[in-house]
Amino acid sequence: MASTNIFKENTRYKALFLSLLLSAIGFGLYKGVIDNYMAEVVKMGEMDRGITEFFRELPGLLLVLVLAIFYRFSAEKMYKMGMVIMVAGMFLQAFISPVKLLVIMAIFFYSLGEHIQLGMKNTLSLEYSKEGAGGQALGYQNSIYQVGNLLGYAAVIALFAAIGGTGLFKPIFVAAAAFMTLAMLAAFRLTGNSETDSSKRRFYFRKKFNKYYMLEVFYGARKQVFFTFGPYVLILFYGADAGVISLLFAISAIACFLLAPLVGKLIDRVGYKPVMIADTLILVIVCFFYGFAHRIFPMHTAFIVCCVNYILDSVISLASMASNVYVQDISDSKEEMRATISTGISVNHLITIFIALLGGWIWKVLGIETLFIVSAVLGLCNSAYAATIKTKKQGS
Repeated sequence: MASTNIFKENTRYKALFLSLLLSAIGFGLYKGVIDNYMAEVVKMGEMDRGITEFFRELPGLLLVLVLAIFYRFSAEKMYKMGMVIMVAGMFLQAFISPVKLLVIMAIFFYSLGEHIQLGMKNTLSLEYSKEGAGGQALGYQNSIYQVGNLLGYAAVIALFAAIGGTGLFKPIFVAAAAFMTLAMLAAFRLTGNSETDSSKRRFYFRKKFNKYYMLEVFYGARKQVFFTFGPYVLILFYGADAGVISLLFAISAIACFLLAPLVGKLIDRVGYKPVMIADTLILVIVCFFYGFAHRIFPMHTAFIVCCVNYILDSVISLASMASNVYVQDISDSKEEMRATISTGISVNHLITIFIALLGGWIWKVLGIETLFIVSAVLGLCNSAYAATIKTKKQGS
């Protein structure tokens, strides 16, 4: 097994990756149906979806406070705590009544646990890896999680192809909760006291990173439009069921899995600045077709066009790696780089929670055309701002 050349001679990484695989299967099941569940059973409209996303993203801001309160906890303890909260959120979703307030509460709890785990799984993968194999360890971790997601999506696709109907939602949530519980039990096998990443306990601001922070604002805003409303447009406007949405997620995951290394090589070869600019220029085309396809093509064709553009948006989102390379380029140390990227994540979340609310209002009042015009304008702003960056070769 390739992992034996990456990780230290202990069994902890096996428990970690078993936990990640099981939780990823649970998340694939959950993610595959949650949007359709909200639209078809809970009867959430455009504005409701924006409000829900506000509370789903809120833990991203609260994370700094949570990590500050529990700063004495080891990474293993924090990972376990996140897992317990995720399980609680998933069981709530499985057994509560389909009432808007209760569903939003369950989503919030699950998201809180997920955000706590976000940094801990990276920290632990690096801690358990051999010297000089940190990047491979993170890649191995990401591959395992993607495989788990795909297994979850595949199960949803198969179930809706064979049975179909809204009666599947609750059993799928129960199955997701069961996988999350198994993941939690695997996590309890983690021992040791690895340190948490201290850079995630505080904000780190320096003037030289101002352009990076602004890029994160633009990126967070444009990303949120597609993440929140992309699937919902397909469900409410085109009538896509959970099987179709899961298939779309699965294709996007496979495309990103295959193309991520190529995008990384492209960033290394041509530089982060051209990739930042090209990424959001392509986004303008994607937004145009997503917002106006129904006015150009028959509905069936427009639906296919939107599906293709959703996958394309997932692929071009990989170019967000370019901003991390930019930070690495201008950082004085690895610690400064990690701290800056952590702050960027918080800045990203700060804008996304408000875009979620604003996006829901724009869709409801002004229509989906306006919503994706706004996303395209944000993309153009991102490109224009990226064009002002000076690379080291330019003498920054």
